[in-house]
Amino acid sequence: MSVHDTLGDFITAIRNAYRAEKPACVLQWSKLREGVAKILVDEGYLADARQVDDKRGHKALELTLKYSGNTPALAGIERMSTPGRRHYVDSQSVPKSLGGLGIVIVTTSKGVMRDADARKNKLGGELLCKVW
Repeated sequence: MSVHDTLGDFITAIRNAYRAEKPACVLQWSKLREGVAKILVDEGYLADARQVDDKRGHKALELTLKYSGNTPALAGIERMSTPGRRHYVDSQSVPKSLGGLGIVIVTTSKGVMRDADARKNKLGGELLCKVW
């Protein structure tokens, strides 16, 4: 089976792992996924993200999910730009998620970053996902 939206599959796997109340999940590694996972750890939505090797020796990301009691730290995550409809914005048009309570993850020419960092550095790019 070929995968056309690897980031969409990554986001869905995280969402499904939280809904199934799993302690961790292991997903395929890529630089983009690692960048998104690092932002989610920095913002407190994930407890840890580290690179490991899977059974066949390929790189993988092990994400440790974070809970406060029985409540997931991540309430929602949604893909904004898809392979069929890319959504690019300039630095002044980078949206806020839930009026600034959540984050929007943007890929720019300087790498993957949060919405606030993109606005501060005056960088636009493709809107990857919003998290709350």
